[in-house]
Amino acid sequence: MGIAAWRKGVAEFTGAFTLIFIGAGAIISTGGDKGASDRLLIALAHGLAIGVMASALAHVSGGHFNPAVTLGALVGRQISLRLALVYWVSQLLGATVAAVMLLGVFAPAEWQPYKLGTPTLGPTVGWGSAILVEAVLTFFLAFVVYGTGIDPKGSFNAVGGLAIGLTISLDIMMGGPLTGAAMNPARWFGPAVVAQFFDNWYVYWIGPFLGAIVAGLLYANVFLEKPR
Repeated sequence: MGIAAWRKGVAEFTGAFTLIFIGAGAIISTGGDKGASDRLLIALAHGLAIGVMASALAHVSGGHFNPAVTLGALVGRQISLRLALVYWVSQLLGATVAAVMLLGVFAPAEWQPYKLGTPTLGPTVGWGSAILVEAVLTFFLAFVVYGTGIDPKGSFNAVGGLAIGLTISLDIMMGGPLTGAAMNPARWFGPAVVAQFFDNWYVYWIGPFLGAIVAGLLYANVFLEKPR
């Protein structure tokens, strides 16, 4: 008997909540990405948040915590549309609730300069380059989720959420100064809605969705063995 959809939804809510509360919270508490040490801390905060939650909840929902990853699973025929809708609502709601709770943790003077940790573009990055960066970074993430969490012959039981978390961390180390390395529409959505900061919003939907679609189609059709 499968796990009820509402339980999977709660798991996805919890994972997305953790990512935003810890990840955006780290940006605010460090005072933003001002140097290599700050970037490393922020990258590890995001990666560890997803790594531990994936290890704890992947057996329930697959540990997506990301609308783009869920879309990648959908185009690869690894999840139904009905369940994907449950995941999307849960992920966006979890991200929003986490952002609201951050308002109770940090004073306005602390979070307003960083738009509550909302991802933003670097000063010299155009929208086209930003979409490309987000697409490539999300491709890496969705591809690793397929290889470690979705593929029954993958290595998830051996490495848990480590590979997924490390992928997020290495993506942020490269893409953080360029786009904020969201790789996840929910990562942008929660803080942006609460902070009312919507600059370049399309980058954080188009880029991740494109990257996840390519990853899902590639892995599902080239690497995932079909049942005999």
